[in-house]
Amino acid sequence: MNLFQPTPTTHLTYSRHAQGLGTFSLRPLQLPEDLARIHAWVSAPRARFWGMQGHSPERVQAFYRDLQESEHAQGYLGLFDGEPAFLVECYDPRHDPIGEHYEVAEGDRGMHFLVAPAETPLPGFSAQVITTIMAFMFEDAATRRVVVEPDVDNRKIHPLNRRVGFVYDREVELPEKTAHLAFCDRAAFAAAVSAENPRLDPSLAADPARAADHLTPELWARANRWLIRKAIAEFTHEKLLAPESLNAETTAVDAAGTGDYRLAAPDEAAEYRFRARRLALDHWVIDLDSLEKRVDGAPAELDAQRFILEFRRPLGIGDEMLPVYLEEVASTLFGGAYKLAGTRPDADGLVDADFQTLEAAMTEGHPVFVANNGRMGFDAVDYHAYAPEAAAPITLVWLAVHREDAHFSAIEGLDYEALLRDELGEATLQDFHRRLEARGLDPADYLLMPAHPWQWFHKLAITFAAEVARGRIVCLGYGLDQYRAQQSIRTWFNVSQPSRRYVKTALSILNMGFMRGLSPNYMRATPAINDWIKQLVDGDPELRAQGFTVLREEAAIGFRRDAIEPAFDRYSAYKKMLACLWRESPVRYQQDGQRLMTMAALLHVDAEERALLPRLIQASGLATRDWLDRYLRVYFRPLLHCFYAYDLVFMPHGENLILQLEDGVPVRAIMKDIAEEIGIMNTEAALPEAISRIAVEVPEPLKVLSIFTDVFDCFLRFMAPLLVEQGDIAEGEFWERVARCVIDYQQDHPEFAEKFARHDLFAPEFTRSCLNRLQLNNHQQMIDLADPAKNLQFAGTLINPIAAFRPQTATDDESREALA
Repeated sequence: MNLFQPTPTTHLTYSRHAQGLGTFSLRPLQLPEDLARIHAWVSAPRARFWGMQGHSPERVQAFYRDLQESEHAQGYLGLFDGEPAFLVECYDPRHDPIGEHYEVAEGDRGMHFLVAPAETPLPGFSAQVITTIMAFMFEDAATRRVVVEPDVDNRKIHPLNRRVGFVYDREVELPEKTAHLAFCDRAAFAAAVSAENPRLDPSLAADPARAADHLTPELWARANRWLIRKAIAEFTHEKLLAPESLNAETTAVDAAGTGDYRLAAPDEAAEYRFRARRLALDHWVIDLDSLEKRVDGAPAELDAQRFILEFRRPLGIGDEMLPVYLEEVASTLFGGAYKLAGTRPDADGLVDADFQTLEAAMTEGHPVFVANNGRMGFDAVDYHAYAPEAAAPITLVWLAVHREDAHFSAIEGLDYEALLRDELGEATLQDFHRRLEARGLDPADYLLMPAHPWQWFHKLAITFAAEVARGRIVCLGYGLDQYRAQQSIRTWFNVSQPSRRYVKTALSILNMGFMRGLSPNYMRATPAINDWIKQLVDGDPELRAQGFTVLREEAAIGFRRDAIEPAFDRYSAYKKMLACLWRESPVRYQQDGQRLMTMAALLHVDAEERALLPRLIQASGLATRDWLDRYLRVYFRPLLHCFYAYDLVFMPHGENLILQLEDGVPVRAIMKDIAEEIGIMNTEAALPEAISRIAVEVPEPLKVLSIFTDVFDCFLRFMAPLLVEQGDIAEGEFWERVARCVIDYQQDHPEFAEKFARHDLFAPEFTRSCLNRLQLNNHQQMIDLADPAKNLQFAGTLINPIAAFRPQTATDDESREALA
């Protein structure tokens, strides 16, 4: 791109998205089409610093025609969500009066901008305008530095200039004004964009109490109540606890099946009482307001950490594990209090929310795990900076890693240079190469990769100090794009350029049973695995018919320390500290009239316990059973087909899927997090050697748990009560629709009849697999990815909620009629 040789005037030259506002873009001025609008802007009294007050339309047109025909200046119209909103002039200082007041350097570019008057001013609008302009100018590889010369009396512009990195040098006398001379180079702009993150906010560090502002007595009490309710429900579901009915003699429940229960702590005088409704799959729906604690008969405070201590023996928490688990609980409460604050959109406000607003609005992490927001390693400021619910923008730290210590892998047809041009732009790529050359290093010897800022400051700069000192790792500074953390916490969505790829980075914090690193060894085969899965999915007529697809992890870089890491344990987190991958953006699948939504949103309940799902269904205009049929067809049916046709299983919980909606109705399910969380449960499957690790040995009776546990118990079990309690469908009808989906699939694919019988989804009951028991057993490595069945924890069986709808030995037509 060249600032002074723009694309045709009908084309947008540059676009950048600002989360919470919209999309800002630029195109070359079109004359005379833009003249009336531009003349009104520049001649208005509020534009007195523009120097065109009193100019006639003809004079304004002549000025901008000369500008557009010049080889050293260009005018651009700025758009906000497609509507004209600001004016920009870019120029070469060598051909401008300002060039007479300083020594113009190679790559200097000048800039003026004017924001149009707005009927309804938006907070932060002007800041995003100048940020967009600066990012646009630095897209030109020839731009090394931007110079501005604002009037000293233009009080509004100076804070904006400083905000994007301009350093004010001195005052200069120009023919029409006394001006400040100010400069901003790429590194200063990148640092300024990065400073929008709370981690770099000096006001937060200056007032440390702000980091815990949300820890008020009221919010803390509510967070503890929510977590204890979940702990009772999930630990009871896993048969670790056993509440007693207070109406044991009569087993009295009301018409809705709700009864009163008591849970006594062993060896202590504490007990918990509550009202609850027991639903299918031994799911406990506990009335939040009814939950109370008594000690020796007197009311007592609800304290989740105290609850864990009281029940540590039935929970089986050992002495070494106890303080660690209590810290995870404390961190989960810290986040819970933040999420329950009244500053977040309620369920009604999320019905039409955009993709990233929904992503950040979730109040719950994994629906099963009690301590699901441990994030051990983050401090209180890190939480505000990097937690997905904080919704703070970050810029990633970019590193150059020596090719002798690192490897790059990519899907077929994508090479390293093309990837970096896509993700950084040619200008930033060249700038990073210049920074290497300035150190006397050859860019050809290095691979460029992003890292999480926390990882760089807390782990890489210290633990990898030898590699940094020897120039095997070179920190290049921040990039220009802003990202937002996803629910998976180490995955980042590019909010500045949403069409660019997700970035997933190693993050050495302990969260929900795993250290969230990335294995360089696993990264080597990741793109090949994704290529293979993508070809399989896109080539299958059944999956294509349902619109099902996967987001490929298209490229990866892993860094190894071959001199020391072979001595480490195979599970060591120190082997997983420096790697990254790039995953396709789901925006590529979005079409007009459609939107994207994390599937986790289907389980979302706001701070007032109002569920999003029934409101989403109501807004769609469909009856609940019809909406469910559409949803199950795009989500559940593809999982059935992958299982029965290919022995292929995913990790299909809410955070791992993105739904594509049209008029509030699911039309596509998009699976992500592929390479680390898929398996072919057939070790004799004919797989290319490079991806052979995805073949896993699972005992035959346990294979069907990939449906029963991962779909029924870990997702649909939580979805059903939301519609039963707050929607308009009975529990039996909900599971009938699930059964109908299975029956329809099986009738459409009689070729798998033997597998349907062997892995019977209508069996009366199935093994109860317990996830919290896994975490309580080993909080750092719950499962072995190479042998996922080895560490599973079981506790009896669960009654299968669709067993009652098993097709009879009637004709297919009669079976369909029976469930219609």
